[in-house]
Amino acid sequence: MGSFLFNVFALLTLIAAVGVVVSRNAVNAAMCLLLSLVGVAGLFVGLHAYLLAFLLLLVYAGAIVALFLFIVMLLDTKGDARPTLHKLPLAARGLAIGLVGLGMISFAARGQLASPDAATIPAVGANLKLYAYQLFTTYLLPVQILGFLLLIAMLGVIVLSKRFEGMEDIK
Repeated sequence: MGSFLFNVFALLTLIAAVGVVVSRNAVNAAMCLLLSLVGVAGLFVGLHAYLLAFLLLLVYAGAIVALFLFIVMLLDTKGDARPTLHKLPLAARGLAIGLVGLGMISFAARGQLASPDAATIPAVGANLKLYAYQLFTTYLLPVQILGFLLLIAMLGVIVLSKRFEGMEDIK
C-alpha cells in the first residue's frame, strides 16, 4: 500500500508542477502550485515526517499561495498573447531539454541509487523537543529575520491594495 500511495502522490505532484509551468492563467497556476504542495506534503507523510508536512501546508499552502493569489487578483493580470520566439530562446529551450534528457538517460543507465540500511540510520527529528530546542536556540536569529521579512511583505500587500484618491486618472 505504501508504494501505491507514493506513486499517487508523486504523480499528483508531477502533474500539478507541470500545470504550474504551462498554465497561462496566473490563478490556475497558483492553484496547481497548491496541488503540488499538497502532493509533496503527502510524500512527507509517507516518510513519517508529519511536522514537515504540516508546516509545508501551513506556511506555503496556507500563507504564500494565499498571498500570491491575493496579489494576482488585486493586480488583475490577464494572459497576453505569447510573444514571438527568437532564435536565442529557442536554442536555450533546446539546450535545456537536451540536458534534462541527458540526465535522465544517465540516471537510467546507472540504475537506482544505493540505499543505506534503515536499521543503521538514527531517527533524527522524531522528537519535537529537539526541533523546539534548535528553533529557539540555534536558529532563533534566522527565524526572527524570516518573520520580519514576512511582516514587510504583508505591509507591502496592504499598501498595494489601498486605493489612493486621484489614482483613477492615471489609468
